Amino acid sequence: MATSTPARRLPIGAVLAQLREEFPDITISKIRFLESAGLVEPERTASGYRSFDATDVDRLRYVLRAQRDRFWPLKVIRESLDALDRGLVPDDGADGGRPRPPRPEPDPDVPTVTELAHRQGVRLTPAEVCAASGLDADGYAALTGHGLLRPDAEGFVDEHGLRVAEAVAGLAAYGIEARHLRAFRTAADREVGLVDQAVGLTHPGADRSERAAAVAEVARLCLALHTALVKGGLSGADPSARAAKG
Repeated sequence: MATSTPARRLPIGAVLAQLREEFPDITISKIRFLESAGLVEPERTASGYRSFDATDVDRLRYVLRAQRDRFWPLKVIRESLDALDRGLVPDDGADGGRPRPPRPEPDPDVPTVTELAHRQGVRLTPAEVCAASGLDADGYAALTGHGLLRPDAEGFVDEHGLRVAEAVAGLAAYGIEARHLRAFRTAADREVGLVDQAVGLTHPGADRSERAAAVAEVARLCLALHTALVKGGLSGADPSARAAKG
């Protein structure tokens, strides 16, 4: 069985040697003072000696640079360290170097504007949908009956319908049936209506390509909002707490 390598820990003398490369005037007393001020919290060995890891050393460097370069008092440094601990990121440009909220990274679960604007043009028969998704004929009929699948006038289903069928087939393994999912169709129709309304108000005279681009962008933002709300809800409480709340 593979084991993880424990983080290397340093005694206070070794930390002092590292910091002196940048801060020649640093002393053991200064490190102890910063510890007493709550700016760094090294572990203690069984015999009571301080034991620092790489994160402790980085915090000390941050504190010492803030004092030397920005003349920050300990209160401001403590607030900045707390912000960094909460996930904010250093910013040497704005707000005098105070930590700032990170810019959200694109969510890989949200399609891009290009993906939303691109259509594959796939047209599938009910039998082909069932073969590709794992649904049986009764499951397919339930999807169309509850409005989750909407075949075109000729009875064909596009690639989005195939994704719906695949998702519903997967949910069936958890006892979730098509009749339980009608709220998804209602919510989706409302979101589509909101997208159309927003684009109609902001791009009243747009040509077809410009309108399509605007629809894709507004749809992407709506999907990003929906995804963030679901992920936030799932991470905010354990399943038993969510069940009790419901």
